[in-house]
Amino acid sequence: MADFEAGQYDVAVIGAGHAGIEAALASARLGIKTICFTINLDAVGNMPCNPSIGGTGKGHLVRELDALGGEMAACADKACIQFRMLNRGKGPAVHSLRAQADRREYQKIMKHTLENQPNLSLRQAEIVDIGIENDAVAFVKTHTGAIFRCSAAIICTGTYLAGRTIVGEAIKDGGPDGMFASFELAERLNAMGFSLRRFKTGTPPRVNARSVDFSKMEVQPGDEPPVPFSFMTTLPLANRAVCWLTYSNEATHDIVRANLHRSPMYSGVIEGVGARYCPSFEDKVVRFAGKSRHQIFVEPMGLNTEELYLQGFSSSMPEEIQMKMVRSVAGLENAEIMRPAYAIEYDCLDPLELLPTLETKRIAGLYGAGQFNGSSGYEEAAVQGFVAGVNAALKLQDREPLIIRRDEGYIGTLIDDLVTKGTNEPYRMMTSRTEYRLLHRQDNADIRMSRIGHSIGLISDERHQSVLDKYSQVDREIQRLENKYIPPSDMLALLMEKHGMPPASTGVSLASLLRRPGVGIDEISALDDASVLSAAVREQVEISIKYEGYIKKQHRQLEEFKRLENHLLPDDVDYESMVGLRIEARQKLNAIRPRSLGQAMRISGVSPADAAALMIYLQNGYLKNANT
Repeated sequence: MADFEAGQYDVAVIGAGHAGIEAALASARLGIKTICFTINLDAVGNMPCNPSIGGTGKGHLVRELDALGGEMAACADKACIQFRMLNRGKGPAVHSLRAQADRREYQKIMKHTLENQPNLSLRQAEIVDIGIENDAVAFVKTHTGAIFRCSAAIICTGTYLAGRTIVGEAIKDGGPDGMFASFELAERLNAMGFSLRRFKTGTPPRVNARSVDFSKMEVQPGDEPPVPFSFMTTLPLANRAVCWLTYSNEATHDIVRANLHRSPMYSGVIEGVGARYCPSFEDKVVRFAGKSRHQIFVEPMGLNTEELYLQGFSSSMPEEIQMKMVRSVAGLENAEIMRPAYAIEYDCLDPLELLPTLETKRIAGLYGAGQFNGSSGYEEAAVQGFVAGVNAALKLQDREPLIIRRDEGYIGTLIDDLVTKGTNEPYRMMTSRTEYRLLHRQDNADIRMSRIGHSIGLISDERHQSVLDKYSQVDREIQRLENKYIPPSDMLALLMEKHGMPPASTGVSLASLLRRPGVGIDEISALDDASVLSAAVREQVEISIKYEGYIKKQHRQLEEFKRLENHLLPDDVDYESMVGLRIEARQKLNAIRPRSLGQAMRISGVSPADAAALMIYLQNGYLKNANT
């Protein structure tokens, strides 16, 4: 088969899952001629695992992506059929939106969005080679021999890279949902010297709704009114489906225990490392032996299908064992499995080989995003794709790169964790991973990220100004509530009594009332004759007043972080020659080449003593010598 010249582009995106979509759209919207490749056009925007967007920590990522100018939130609002805000019983820092998606509708919308995007070509082909000239990307080549010249390439291969699916003893090379995998590209990356590792993820069985007895399950309705993902969504949303909750039992667990010898996880068949925070069902039974039951959420795959997803029932057991497991659960006694659960192993990159821009250190113009970088989840993939796509475009335009710091949001935390600390398992975003989660709430992602999106050129002047206007209203309302005092009255006494507080003997400000436990902003409206503000503005006002002390404390912590982060390290520091550093610290610093003292201090293997020695060296050694 002869190679042939097929076209000239600026950026080539390899993969059209959630990472590839955002990478391609971001690059094209910045005026860069972009081509996006997918093994199968029917897999664009596929949800091979859970048909949902968001969740704890993940909803924050989607909101931040939306405020930067990404696409996932807008598509979710159009395609999702049930919306729920998780953790409402806790503080606003951990409130996270999650929405059940119509899987095929989501794919249809995303594919059409790519097809209609100026500067973007969408093409079905397997990329088997990345051409390198002078240590930089020069072209990509398809399995048919088509060579596409380009200056940058973004690898968004998901679980397709050397993919292998496992159902008990049935092991087959392949990607998710019966697609074929990409082996030649994996071999090429190995030949290029990249450090690849083997990770694993899994899926649960899918069953036919007509074979399910929902009367034995708990209904899980959506929130009313539904809250959208995108800050730009103005049309009212509707919950068009419900989910159900059921539980495993001792019979289910006994089936698992009796067949552990046939589990690929425990027989040594599975070599890849799975996500600790998303274990397979057989792993739950072994690790939590004292639990008599585990939750199983029964979720619709869409409005025009009877297929149901059994969230929490991920497995790689043989199919006949899966049937016994499923039918031991209340409501699933006669369930017909439409798709058996399977585990999938795949190759991915050690993210320590990446810069904070998600460009590889080894090859100029080569970027990675999503599961290729060692993360898990649609949302984690999407935000990385966006950052990689933006940075590929900015580099070609000779503009400053986009580096979102961990003090700016969840996206910064995710990328900083990957490129600074690395990961030994599929990385999953959680609210506990950020030090500043009260500042980085999902509700204020617009003010935190729209200025960045605007400076890049992906948020319009009008949209950015609307965000500034919104928070100007917030500031004015906070000042008004601080300065408006309510004299003692029967209405005030009733409010105080309702919340177990003694009646006020003097006037109280509306802000001081709002700070009291249990008192909400809607309750003080009865004491106030102010003009009506939007729900979004009122939410920001209430959070700002109620958590003022905690917010100020986190701002002080954030300023200390910035001080260390702004202490940039010279590119040519010779860490190996620093006698004050331990050998491990020298090796880690030399390999990762941190941008700042702050990043150096976050590297695993760099102790506080090492950081102190580094600071002394910079102040008294390197910098002194540089000035002589």
